[in-house]
Amino acid sequence: MPEFTYKAIDKYGKEKKGNITIETLEAAYERLRADGMTPIEVNKANIFTKEINISIGNAIKPRDLSVFCRQFIAMITAGVTIVDALDMLSEQTENKTMSKAISGVRTEIGKGETLADSLAKYPKVFPDIMVNMVAAGEASGKLDVAFERMATHFEKSARLKAMMKKAAMYPIIVCIVALVVVVIMMVKVIPSYQDLFDQLGGQLPLITRIVIALSDFIIGKWILLVLLIVGVVAGLKMFGKTEQGQAVFGRLARSMPIFGKMTIKTAAANFARTLSTLIYSGVPMVEALAITAGTMSNYLYKKKVEEAREDVTRGIPLSEPLLRDNMFPPMVGHMTKIGEETGDLEGMLTRLADYYDEEVEMATQTVMAALEPMIILVLAGVVGGVIAAVMMPMFSMYTQMDSL
Repeated sequence: MPEFTYKAIDKYGKEKKGNITIETLEAAYERLRADGMTPIEVNKANIFTKEINISIGNAIKPRDLSVFCRQFIAMITAGVTIVDALDMLSEQTENKTMSKAISGVRTEIGKGETLADSLAKYPKVFPDIMVNMVAAGEASGKLDVAFERMATHFEKSARLKAMMKKAAMYPIIVCIVALVVVVIMMVKVIPSYQDLFDQLGGQLPLITRIVIALSDFIIGKWILLVLLIVGVVAGLKMFGKTEQGQAVFGRLARSMPIFGKMTIKTAAANFARTLSTLIYSGVPMVEALAITAGTMSNYLYKKKVEEAREDVTRGIPLSEPLLRDNMFPPMVGHMTKIGEETGDLEGMLTRLADYYDEEVEMATQTVMAALEPMIILVLAGVVGGVIAAVMMPMFSMYTQMDSL
């Protein structure tokens, strides 16, 4: 279907520019007028005029969705219609992908679609959990409550991801800096001592010979080294896309000495928060578990939730598969069982999510506290080893001179 670029004046008197995908030029004019805009110029888009949106990875973050929900609540509570609220949100949203999706949702509503059905047409922007919550809100007449619940859900998801990123960012940055320092020493410092080592003659210490060989390899075959690194990274990425690779990395994430506990607690918090939100909105348990499985980032936990869904389909209580094989902490299964017995599963899961949110925060602080001295020791060992490789032959030379 062809795409057209347009320039128009909206009903608030503001000039708007954008793209529209529709059958013909005449249909584009009609669509703009139907949306309450006065077309100034409409042309068929080409490679130079069409709007280009480049996104790396998943451009829509939980934080973007929480802000959208909060702003939407404020507008409809103030008496703004859904159509006008979406118009304003599409203009003020900085994320281009999300802005375009909101504009598309507004167009779908103009055709008579429900808000939930309109959101469902943009699955890369609005997740299933949000679509189901909005559908429940529209059915019950409590759309503001649904968006309030979703805002809270996305805010806590964003906070959880931020804590995980914080724990991983520090060691990554330090390791990169250390790698750069070592490479500079190998390329610049070690070669400057090469003539001195040659003049010393005799048998150099083992560590010195290793460092010199490594320096010669980096200088003489750096292209091969770069290709090797790129190949390893690409190979790991390709392996990570396979089921076997996802299972291997999933097990590795759970068993890592420092990050393992944080991975388990994060999975528990995400599972409890998502499932409680869906149950609150009235989504059937089987469907809620299917959606929850899709939100699990670790492959092993995704398969575990899918396994629980199959058991629930056969009439088995949810707590039984959760208590089986200790994939989740025992507390998750026990609290779920209490919720099933008391008829307050949603409330129990919400309290469980709050508990594990706090646990993840404390685990993050523990990881940071443990990593700092470990990284300092590793860096000291690496840099100290290079310095020792340079200084040991010189100390040997001074010792020989003193003996003379």
